[in-house]
Amino acid sequence: MKFHKLKAGEIAGSYVVDSPVTEADILRMAQQLATSRLARGRALTEPAQVFAHLQILLQQQPHEIFALLLLDSKHRVIGFHELFRGTLDSACVYPREVVKIALEHNAAAAILVHNHPSGDPQPSQADLTLTRSLKSALALVGTRTLDHIIVGHEGCASLAQLGHL
Repeated sequence: MKFHKLKAGEIAGSYVVDSPVTEADILRMAQQLATSRLARGRALTEPAQVFAHLQILLQQQPHEIFALLLLDSKHRVIGFHELFRGTLDSACVYPREVVKIALEHNAAAAILVHNHPSGDPQPSQADLTLTRSLKSALALVGTRTLDHIIVGHEGCASLAQLGHL
């Protein structure tokens, strides 16, 4: 972690603060840690941890953000890319751009991600329709859609776990 107020602790994964921190500092540190957990080369083995990292990154956003978590054939992270920013309750997502990014990074698989600023992570009918459309578009170029995760203040909803993939 590169935050100037933190130093590595004696126990692996622990940190020591060397000066006073504000709430904004803590949130920024949490976002940096979540981003590092989705760094290139990390294997995604624990869905609950992935949900937690995504929630830290997106739950406080005042507008919808649609992102892609791109993976290689062994489900290691290639990258996390925010593609579209929308309004309070919607974002325009263009399948052509999603496919373009997946091809550009040679992704074998993708996890679709977006937030609901309202806080409720339950999928809407528009979310389900978008998921089917993107899954089909990505399949045409050989990229598997593993999940579509919706982030809210109340947690995350996995369309794969809900049986929609």
